[in-house]
Amino acid sequence: MEAQAINKEEKTTCVIGDRSTSDVVVRLRTQEGRDDWLYCHSEILVKNCKYFADRLSENWPTCQILDSRNCVDVYCQESDFDYHVNLIRLLYVVMDGSVGDLWHGVRNALGILQVAVELGCPQIITACVNYLEAATWEEAEEEEILKIVPRLGLQAAPVLARLQPVNQSAIINIFVSAIRFATSSPPPSMRDLKSSTQEQLEYMITEDDDAPLLTADDNIKHEVKECVNKLFSRFNNSLIVLSCDSTEPLSDTENIQLFRSYLTDVSWICQILSKLEIMRELVEYWFNASEKIVKVLEQGSSTIEVIEIKLRAIEVTSKVLEAIGYGTVILPTANRLQIMKLWLPLVRVTKPLIDSATFNSENAMTLKLDGELWQSLESSFVSIILALPSGDQAEVLTEWLGNEYIKYPDLTEAFEVWCYRSKVARRRLSLIEDEHAMTNTI
Repeated sequence: MEAQAINKEEKTTCVIGDRSTSDVVVRLRTQEGRDDWLYCHSEILVKNCKYFADRLSENWPTCQILDSRNCVDVYCQESDFDYHVNLIRLLYVVMDGSVGDLWHGVRNALGILQVAVELGCPQIITACVNYLEAATWEEAEEEEILKIVPRLGLQAAPVLARLQPVNQSAIINIFVSAIRFATSSPPPSMRDLKSSTQEQLEYMITEDDDAPLLTADDNIKHEVKECVNKLFSRFNNSLIVLSCDSTEPLSDTENIQLFRSYLTDVSWICQILSKLEIMRELVEYWFNASEKIVKVLEQGSSTIEVIEIKLRAIEVTSKVLEAIGYGTVILPTANRLQIMKLWLPLVRVTKPLIDSATFNSENAMTLKLDGELWQSLESSFVSIILALPSGDQAEVLTEWLGNEYIKYPDLTEAFEVWCYRSKVARRRLSLIEDEHAMTNTI
């Protein structure tokens, strides 16, 4: 403590720029010709900076030249000039934490840190690192830190602590906590927080320029399924309440908000289940609940709130039909035909309502329509139809050709394929039978 007090007193008695007490001049020079003189004190420079200690020692090769110990040249880039000036000023400050903000921002501290490492100023390095490690960084500052700090060696390593990869156990723990919250039903005041959590969960498991943060194993999939089943249970309870209203299920404001909230969560969870390759949970639930859902939606009015609910339900249906149509989830023929027959009529009458509503810019913001939804849904219908037995295909296509909503979904592709298959079917099968007979004869 006594040594520290002496050191502090020593520093306070010496003032940079005081020519009456200065015994050494530091000349900061740049290639552009800048040459600034700073009147300093050798005792301060030698104690706090290795570069000056070496230059002002008896062992420096030019120490015997006249005035060489009274003037020390420091060459630097023009862009680093101010950082050098600030560092020399900081040599006169006691780094004991008693002084306020010495750094004037992250970028300035980073520049001083580079100079401190270059000139060998351990106290300033430590103070700089402590500040940068604790300070909040802007995005541009973070990128700058990533460029510079790794080159400064182990003494600057603590600055990068917040950017180090996290162990898998910590990632799993935060994912599990997040998925539980994201599939829960918090108060409306926490809606934005929940939405943000859902966005981050998607980001964690999405492959972009970087690999997903999390690779799902059986334990993670089990946890997600548990959360999803609880969500389905709440959604189902809400659906039962609406189904019991024999007049107009979607007329009660409180029930509408609750049902819409659950439906929005189910629509979101599609993204997670798809990425984790566990869509079967959703497909099986949606198949079992579709009849009740369609019945409730068909009795709804044409208000923007009800149209939004229908849109969210169709978004979920699109994901379910896509999984069925492209073989991600295998269902029996009868089930595939049933779910298609349930949703096809609702989709074809709802699309004009949604298209009409989105002409209004305010409604368009509310509905947040995915531009690829209708195309994806149409493709799924076609895929499912073409995988049905030819007789079932004929039944679906007959109904489509006689419907006033023939324009959407456009099943022309399915019709063309059905016509071709049907026309060549006898010839194809007869050829196969002939080959089979020849094989048996041989």
